[in-house]
Amino acid sequence: MTDERTQLGPFDIIGDVHGCALELEELLVALGYRLVWSTEDGQRTVAVTPPSGRKLVFVGDLVDRGPNSPDVLRIAMSVTEANLGYCVEGNHEHKFQRWLEGRNVSITHGLLETVAQIDEEGAEFRAALPAFLSRLHSYLWLDRGSLVVTHAGLKADMIGLNSKAAKRFALFGDTTGAVDKFGLPVRTDWAAHYSGHTAIVYGHTAVSAAKWVNETICIDTGCVFGGKLTALRWPERTLVQVPAHRVWFQPARPLHPET
Repeated sequence: MTDERTQLGPFDIIGDVHGCALELEELLVALGYRLVWSTEDGQRTVAVTPPSGRKLVFVGDLVDRGPNSPDVLRIAMSVTEANLGYCVEGNHEHKFQRWLEGRNVSITHGLLETVAQIDEEGAEFRAALPAFLSRLHSYLWLDRGSLVVTHAGLKADMIGLNSKAAKRFALFGDTTGAVDKFGLPVRTDWAAHYSGHTAIVYGHTAVSAAKWVNETICIDTGCVFGGKLTALRWPERTLVQVPAHRVWFQPARPLHPET
Protein backbone atom coordinates (compact mmCIF):
# COMPACT_ATOMS: atom_id res chain seq x y z
CA MET A 1 0.00 0.00 0.00
CA THR A 2 1.16 3.53 -0.74
CA ASP A 3 -0.46 6.21 1.38
CA GLU A 4 -0.91 9.24 -0.86
CA ARG A 5 -3.96 10.67 0.89
CA THR A 6 -2.46 14.15 0.63
CA GLN A 7 -2.64 13.86 -3.18
CA LEU A 8 -6.03 15.36 -4.03
CA GLY A 9 -5.93 14.98 -7.79
CA PRO A 10 -7.66 15.49 -10.08
CA PHE A 11 -6.80 12.06 -11.49
CA ASP A 12 -7.33 10.21 -14.75
CA ILE A 13 -7.42 6.50 -13.91
CA ILE A 14 -6.68 4.15 -16.81
CA GLY A 15 -8.01 0.59 -17.05
CA ASP A 16 -6.07 -2.51 -18.13
CA VAL A 17 -4.11 -1.63 -21.29
CA HIS A 18 -2.59 -5.05 -22.11
CA GLY A 19 -0.21 -3.80 -24.77
CA CYS A 20 -2.77 -1.70 -26.67
CA ALA A 21 -0.42 1.25 -27.18
CA LEU A 22 -2.37 2.80 -30.06
CA GLU A 23 -5.60 2.91 -28.09
CA LEU A 24 -3.77 4.20 -25.01
CA GLU A 25 -2.33 7.12 -26.95
CA GLU A 26 -5.75 7.90 -28.42
CA LEU A 27 -7.32 7.81 -24.96
CA LEU A 28 -4.66 10.10 -23.49
CA VAL A 29 -5.17 12.59 -26.32
CA ALA A 30 -8.94 12.46 -25.69
CA LEU A 31 -8.21 13.26 -22.04
CA GLY A 32 -6.14 16.28 -23.05
CA TYR A 33 -2.62 14.86 -22.70
CA ARG A 34 0.13 15.57 -25.22
CA LEU A 35 2.65 12.89 -26.20
CA VAL A 36 5.87 13.61 -28.08
CA TRP A 37 7.90 10.64 -29.30
CA SER A 38 11.56 10.87 -30.16
CA THR A 39 14.51 8.65 -31.04
CA GLU A 40 17.90 9.70 -29.73
CA ASP A 41 20.99 7.50 -29.87
CA GLY A 42 18.71 4.77 -31.14
CA GLN A 43 16.52 4.90 -28.02
CA ARG A 44 12.76 5.41 -28.45
CA THR A 45 11.37 7.70 -25.74
CA VAL A 46 8.21 9.65 -25.06
CA ALA A 47 7.45 12.85 -23.15
CA VAL A 48 3.94 13.20 -21.72
CA THR A 49 2.42 16.57 -20.88
CA PRO A 50 -0.80 16.47 -18.84
CA PRO A 51 -3.62 18.98 -18.68
CA SER A 52 -2.93 21.48 -15.92
CA GLY A 53 -2.91 19.83 -12.50
CA ARG A 54 -4.09 16.37 -13.54
CA LYS A 55 -2.26 13.12 -12.82
CA LEU A 56 -2.48 9.70 -14.44
CA VAL A 57 -3.05 6.49 -12.49
CA PHE A 58 -2.76 3.07 -14.14
CA VAL A 59 -4.59 0.12 -12.56
CA GLY A 60 -1.98 -2.35 -13.81
CA ASP A 61 -1.81 -5.04 -16.49
CA LEU A 62 0.08 -2.78 -18.87
CA VAL A 63 1.59 -5.77 -20.66
CA ASP A 64 0.73 -9.05 -22.39
CA ARG A 65 -1.67 -10.12 -25.13
CA GLY A 66 -1.64 -6.88 -27.11
CA PRO A 67 0.56 -5.76 -30.01
CA ASN A 68 2.88 -3.22 -28.36
CA SER A 69 3.65 -3.68 -24.67
CA PRO A 70 7.03 -1.86 -24.97
CA ASP A 71 5.40 1.46 -25.92
CA VAL A 72 2.79 1.09 -23.18
CA LEU A 73 5.65 0.58 -20.73
CA ARG A 74 7.46 3.61 -22.14
CA ILE A 75 4.43 5.81 -21.50
CA ALA A 76 3.95 4.53 -17.94
CA MET A 77 7.67 4.79 -17.20
CA SER A 78 7.83 8.34 -18.52
CA VAL A 79 4.80 9.41 -16.46
CA THR A 80 6.02 7.89 -13.18
CA GLU A 81 9.62 9.06 -13.59
CA ALA A 82 8.40 12.62 -14.17
CA ASN A 83 6.10 12.42 -11.10
CA LEU A 84 3.09 12.96 -13.32
CA GLY A 85 1.26 9.89 -12.08
CA TYR A 86 1.29 6.43 -10.57
CA CYS A 87 0.99 2.79 -11.58
CA VAL A 88 -0.17 -0.09 -9.43
CA GLU A 89 1.08 -3.61 -10.04
CA GLY A 90 -1.09 -5.99 -12.02
CA ASN A 91 -0.73 -9.75 -11.95
CA HIS A 92 0.71 -9.59 -15.49
CA GLU A 93 3.50 -7.23 -14.37
CA HIS A 94 4.11 -9.54 -11.41
CA LYS A 95 4.64 -12.50 -13.73
CA PHE A 96 6.62 -10.46 -16.27
CA GLN A 97 9.02 -9.31 -13.55
CA ARG A 98 9.56 -12.89 -12.47
CA TRP A 99 10.35 -13.83 -16.07
CA LEU A 100 12.88 -10.98 -16.31
CA GLU A 101 14.51 -12.31 -13.15
CA GLY A 102 14.94 -15.70 -14.80
CA ARG A 103 12.34 -17.43 -12.67
CA ASN A 104 10.63 -20.55 -13.97
CA VAL A 105 7.27 -19.15 -15.12
CA SER A 106 4.92 -20.47 -17.77
CA ILE A 107 4.84 -18.22 -20.83
CA THR A 108 1.05 -18.27 -21.13
CA HIS A 109 -1.93 -15.88 -20.88
CA GLY A 110 -0.26 -13.40 -23.21
CA LEU A 111 3.26 -13.35 -21.77
CA LEU A 112 4.53 -15.02 -24.95
CA GLU A 113 3.61 -11.88 -26.93
CA THR A 114 5.42 -9.61 -24.47
CA VAL A 115 8.55 -11.77 -24.46
CA ALA A 116 8.69 -11.67 -28.26
CA GLN A 117 8.25 -7.89 -28.28
CA ILE A 118 10.89 -7.31 -25.59
CA ASP A 119 13.34 -9.48 -27.52
CA GLU A 120 13.14 -6.89 -30.32
CA GLU A 121 14.11 -4.05 -27.97
CA GLY A 122 17.57 -2.74 -27.14
CA ALA A 123 19.53 -3.68 -24.05
CA GLU A 124 19.12 -0.24 -22.44
CA PHE A 125 15.31 -0.39 -22.47
CA ARG A 126 15.26 -3.92 -21.12
CA ALA A 127 17.77 -3.00 -18.41
CA ALA A 128 15.46 -0.23 -17.16
CA LEU A 129 12.46 -2.53 -16.70
CA PRO A 130 13.31 -4.31 -13.41
CA ALA A 131 13.70 -1.03 -11.50
CA PHE A 132 10.40 0.29 -12.87
CA LEU A 133 8.52 -2.91 -12.07
CA SER A 134 9.97 -3.10 -8.56
CA ARG A 135 8.58 0.38 -7.76
CA LEU A 136 4.97 -0.42 -8.70
CA HIS A 137 2.46 0.09 -5.92
CA SER A 138 0.42 -2.77 -4.46
CA TYR A 139 -2.44 -0.27 -4.23
CA LEU A 140 -2.86 3.48 -3.77
CA TRP A 141 -4.81 5.37 -1.10
CA LEU A 142 -5.59 8.85 -2.43
CA ASP A 143 -7.62 12.04 -2.00
CA ARG A 144 -7.95 12.34 1.79
CA GLY A 145 -8.75 8.63 1.95
CA SER A 146 -11.79 8.86 -0.31
CA LEU A 147 -10.23 6.85 -3.17
CA VAL A 148 -8.35 3.58 -3.55
CA VAL A 149 -6.89 2.49 -6.89
CA THR A 150 -5.98 -1.17 -7.00
CA HIS A 151 -5.59 -3.85 -9.64
CA ALA A 152 -8.05 -6.56 -8.63
CA GLY A 153 -10.03 -4.97 -5.79
CA LEU A 154 -9.84 -4.54 -2.02
CA LYS A 155 -12.11 -5.30 0.91
CA ALA A 156 -13.15 -2.44 3.17
CA ASP A 157 -11.31 -3.81 6.20
CA MET A 158 -8.07 -4.07 4.18
CA ILE A 159 -7.85 -0.38 3.30
CA GLY A 160 -4.70 1.10 4.82
CA LEU A 161 -3.10 -2.27 5.53
CA ASN A 162 0.25 -3.48 4.21
CA SER A 163 -0.47 -7.11 5.10
CA LYS A 164 0.30 -9.99 2.79
CA ALA A 165 -3.42 -10.73 2.56
CA ALA A 166 -4.23 -7.16 1.46
CA LYS A 167 -1.44 -7.11 -1.10
CA ARG A 168 -2.47 -10.49 -2.51
CA PHE A 169 -6.12 -9.46 -2.75
CA ALA A 170 -5.13 -6.23 -4.49
CA LEU A 171 -3.06 -8.17 -7.00
CA PHE A 172 -5.19 -11.26 -7.64
CA GLY A 173 -8.62 -10.68 -6.13
CA ASP A 174 -10.49 -13.55 -4.49
CA THR A 175 -11.46 -16.92 -5.95
CA THR A 176 -13.46 -19.88 -4.76
CA GLY A 177 -10.87 -22.45 -5.80
CA ALA A 178 -13.13 -23.77 -8.56
CA VAL A 179 -12.79 -23.24 -12.31
CA ASP A 180 -15.55 -22.49 -14.80
CA LYS A 181 -16.30 -24.22 -18.11
CA PHE A 182 -13.68 -22.03 -19.80
CA GLY A 183 -10.98 -23.24 -17.42
CA LEU A 184 -10.78 -19.88 -15.63
CA PRO A 185 -10.94 -19.31 -11.85
CA VAL A 186 -14.38 -18.67 -10.39
CA ARG A 187 -14.12 -15.32 -8.62
CA THR A 188 -16.08 -14.20 -5.60
CA ASP A 189 -18.28 -11.14 -6.11
CA TRP A 190 -16.55 -9.08 -3.41
CA ALA A 191 -17.93 -5.80 -4.84
CA ALA A 192 -21.52 -6.94 -4.26
CA HIS A 193 -20.75 -7.15 -0.53
CA TYR A 194 -18.57 -4.03 -0.25
CA SER A 195 -19.90 -1.64 2.38
CA GLY A 196 -17.08 0.90 2.69
CA HIS A 197 -17.31 4.63 2.00
CA THR A 198 -13.98 4.77 0.16
CA ALA A 199 -14.38 4.46 -3.62
CA ILE A 200 -12.51 1.46 -5.07
CA VAL A 201 -11.41 1.74 -8.71
CA TYR A 202 -9.96 -1.46 -10.16
CA GLY A 203 -9.59 -3.70 -13.21
CA HIS A 204 -8.27 -7.27 -13.62
CA THR A 205 -11.44 -9.00 -14.88
CA ALA A 206 -12.79 -7.65 -18.16
CA VAL A 207 -16.39 -6.47 -18.22
CA SER A 208 -18.42 -5.22 -21.15
CA ALA A 209 -19.38 -1.98 -19.38
CA ALA A 210 -17.99 -0.04 -16.42
CA LYS A 211 -20.58 0.75 -13.78
CA TRP A 212 -20.61 1.60 -10.10
CA VAL A 213 -21.49 -1.14 -7.60
CA ASN A 214 -21.45 -0.18 -3.90
CA GLU A 215 -18.80 2.53 -4.39
CA THR A 216 -16.64 0.21 -6.54
CA ILE A 217 -16.08 0.29 -10.29
CA CYS A 218 -14.20 -2.05 -12.60
CA ILE A 219 -12.71 -0.12 -15.53
CA ASP A 220 -11.21 -3.07 -17.41
CA THR A 221 -13.51 -3.03 -20.42
CA GLY A 222 -11.54 -5.55 -22.46
CA CYS A 223 -9.73 -3.36 -24.99
CA VAL A 224 -7.34 -6.15 -25.94
CA PHE A 225 -10.36 -8.42 -26.51
CA GLY A 226 -11.95 -5.96 -28.92
CA GLY A 227 -13.82 -3.92 -26.30
CA LYS A 228 -12.86 -0.44 -25.13
CA LEU A 229 -10.07 1.26 -23.22
CA THR A 230 -11.61 3.19 -20.34
CA ALA A 231 -10.51 6.07 -18.13
CA LEU A 232 -12.32 7.28 -15.04
CA ARG A 233 -11.88 10.96 -14.28
CA TRP A 234 -11.75 11.68 -10.54
CA PRO A 235 -13.35 13.45 -8.73
CA GLU A 236 -15.73 14.03 -11.65
CA ARG A 237 -16.59 10.31 -11.86
CA THR A 238 -17.01 10.60 -15.61
CA LEU A 239 -15.87 7.93 -18.06
CA VAL A 240 -13.83 8.55 -21.20
CA GLN A 241 -13.44 5.63 -23.62
CA VAL A 242 -11.93 4.73 -26.97
CA PRO A 243 -12.85 1.59 -28.93
CA ALA A 244 -10.31 -1.11 -29.71
CA HIS A 245 -9.06 -1.09 -33.28
CA ARG A 246 -9.57 -4.84 -33.47
CA VAL A 247 -9.63 -8.01 -31.41
CA TRP A 248 -5.96 -8.31 -30.52
CA PHE A 249 -6.32 -11.45 -28.39
CA GLN A 250 -9.21 -13.88 -28.34
CA PRO A 251 -10.70 -14.07 -24.84
CA ALA A 252 -11.12 -17.45 -23.21
CA ARG A 253 -14.50 -16.31 -21.91
CA PRO A 254 -16.83 -14.02 -23.95
CA LEU A 255 -17.54 -10.57 -22.56
CA HIS A 256 -21.12 -10.41 -21.35
CA PRO A 257 -23.05 -7.42 -20.03
CA GLU A 258 -22.85 -7.20 -16.25
CA THR A 259 -26.13 -7.82 -14.44
